[in-house]
Amino acid sequence: MHKFLYIVLGSWFLFSCGGPKTVIGTSNADSGLAVKGIISAHKAAMPNFKTLASRVKVAYEDEKQRQSITVSLRMEKDKKIWMKASILGITMAKALITEDNVSYYETLGNTYFNGDFALLSNWLGTPLNFEKTQAILLGQSIFKVDNGYRSSVTNNKYKLEPKDQPYNFLHFALLNPDNFKVNSAKVSQPADNRELSVVYDTYQKVSDQWFPSVIDIEALEGDNKTKIGVTYRNIDLNVAVSFPFKIPNGYQEIVLD
Repeated sequence: MHKFLYIVLGSWFLFSCGGPKTVIGTSNADSGLAVKGIISAHKAAMPNFKTLASRVKVAYEDEKQRQSITVSLRMEKDKKIWMKASILGITMAKALITEDNVSYYETLGNTYFNGDFALLSNWLGTPLNFEKTQAILLGQSIFKVDNGYRSSVTNNKYKLEPKDQPYNFLHFALLNPDNFKVNSAKVSQPADNRELSVVYDTYQKVSDQWFPSVIDIEALEGDNKTKIGVTYRNIDLNVAVSFPFKIPNGYQEIVLD
């Protein structure tokens, strides 16, 4: 199924801001910190900006192929996410996400998708909307952590998980004690033999705010394994950006099963 599409969409879930890697410090997690304080600190760690522009290298691997592409990313916070994937300077695909729409086309197979978040939700295995997608891109929890969550300290990280795990949707997130950003997160659906894990290897500061730097994702479904690695370069905040997007004539629409 549309392997090139996986490469492009995968990078949405692995957003970071480029430049040199910055290793997280050595702060110790406080086992006495109340879950309310942890959640408040995590919400406060959400970056504050108007626009963002970046370039990123995305490496994709499954049982059949390996491929790397360069992706240009632009973002208007809370409104739009745009990307253009290219190889050797040749545009291979473009995508645009807004608050209620996902549009995408790729030039290899002359195909396009224009609809709601079903395409992203099907791939990730969890219902998505713009807010959740943006949260993943910025190193925030995809789940709305609240009083229904409990906390503990695991491997010097704050672990947040539901007090009552949903059936066939087990999940948790580990937060760094240094900046309260997501260190790693995992979702498993045992009944469907599916599992997704995302690891934010390092973070860096841009304009005194924490953004991801290097991220690894691994998706398992039955015996199939997909890996995506991301290295980001050159981040600019609050710059003038445009979001050019037009599906070419004659392309075939991608229809979800």
